[in-house]
Amino acid sequence: MSDRLQQLVLFVRTVESGSFSKAAREFGLTQPSVSRTIAALERRLGVKLLVRTTRQVSATDAGEALLARARDAILAIDDAESAARGADRLSGILRVALPPEYGVRRIVPLLPAFFAQHPLLKIDLMMSDRYENLIAEGADLALRIGDLPDSSFVARKLESARRLFIAAPSYLALRGAPLSLADLARHDVIIGPADSGDDTWVARRNGRIERQIVSPRVRSRSATGVVACVTAGLGVATASIWMCAVALVSGEAVGILTDYALDPVEAYVVFPAGRRPSQRARAFSDYLEQALSPVHPLRKA
Repeated sequence: MSDRLQQLVLFVRTVESGSFSKAAREFGLTQPSVSRTIAALERRLGVKLLVRTTRQVSATDAGEALLARARDAILAIDDAESAARGADRLSGILRVALPPEYGVRRIVPLLPAFFAQHPLLKIDLMMSDRYENLIAEGADLALRIGDLPDSSFVARKLESARRLFIAAPSYLALRGAPLSLADLARHDVIIGPADSGDDTWVARRNGRIERQIVSPRVRSRSATGVVACVTAGLGVATASIWMCAVALVSGEAVGILTDYALDPVEAYVVFPAGRRPSQRARAFSDYLEQALSPVHPLRKA
């Protein structure tokens, strides 16, 4: 990388992340070396680009003017190199932010075929349940489950998953199977991340919407934890077919209240707002859109 290009790249990532140290970690450099590189850029241009405080680094007016053009220039160089190599010769690092459970169950199994198409490409799986600032964290794209909290996202829907009520055979043998949503008032209930915050479960039966307030015996902030609690016989839960398919196939869990329909869970690919997606990001998004297929558990309740 030439000195001038490196200066621009480090400048962009420092502004986006708001930190010299974050930019340094991303590129395997020291914080002083990043600071010196950007200081050299300021001397070369003869303008002050950054405002430095003890807590954050932000761009001056001149820095903001440079930022947009520098982003476009870096992306143009990246795309030009990719075009020269060919679509099957993408290289560099693709940074993907995604929820751990969805990533492990749905995305990781698809990576070998994607790597076979793009053998020079590397992927940084930024697995976290938190909704990060994609630009600040340096992600090229994110995979999100459920409602999108920020309307400024540029999003494409990837897939939709059926949700169902599940319980373990051992629990049902002990407590009996609920026959209606109202019956859940007398059952142990497991609440997960996909459930509403007011502990009210809503489902449709015969075209009518029913609601039932539940008193959870167990709360889990992860979908994997919900399924584990179910298979341990701790109660009734709702789960997407993505998360409970293995338990259904093994017989550790079965579907109940099967005449009810729950709202599905949707998955999206999200691109940082205000920035054109790289060719790497577009290729991965296109691949997922084609590769993701509906989950059909072998065992039905």
